Amino acid sequence: MKALVIAEHDNEALQAGTLNTVTAALQMADEVDLLVAGHGCAAVAAQAARVAGVTRVLHCEAPHYGEQLAEPLAALVCGIASGYTHLVAPAGVSGRNLMPRVAATLGVSQISGIVRVDAGDTFTRPIYAGNALATVQALDSRIVLTVRATAFAPAGGGAPVPVEPLAPAPDPALSRR
Repeated sequence: MKALVIAEHDNEALQAGTLNTVTAALQMADEVDLLVAGHGCAAVAAQAARVAGVTRVLHCEAPHYGEQLAEPLAALVCGIASGYTHLVAPAGVSGRNLMPRVAATLGVSQISGIVRVDAGDTFTRPIYAGNALATVQALDSRIVLTVRATAFAPAGGGAPVPVEPLAPAPDPALSRR
């Protein structure tokens, strides 16, 4: 199994939740790639290349990724999704906006805010405003989910891995900030 973690960042540094999400992804997949898409985010890609457990970093630069809007990012993620069994993002503002669009475009369900990985297709997530926990199993061939960062330890630093350039998807021009 292979996971793609979509990095949350501000084009200058990785957000801390991305490191926790990598830890979760390593519990569900044998290989973890980290996608850094933005505008002027080469330093973020270099930082991402030193996250322990990451196999490679996919770096995509384009002006329409600069604001981390869901529409252009979803087009990029869906364009490369066929190579992955798991598409994973932190359950932060960007991830909660992006991943439902990715899941809908791919025609699969999304599992939100997981707090534990029970198996490659089975996860625990809070329900009823966090007052109860539910164990859910994904039935789709491609699993789209968000990770509650506080439930997982952050990934540490490691030896640098390759940073591979990725061609941008066309800007769907559906939203602007």
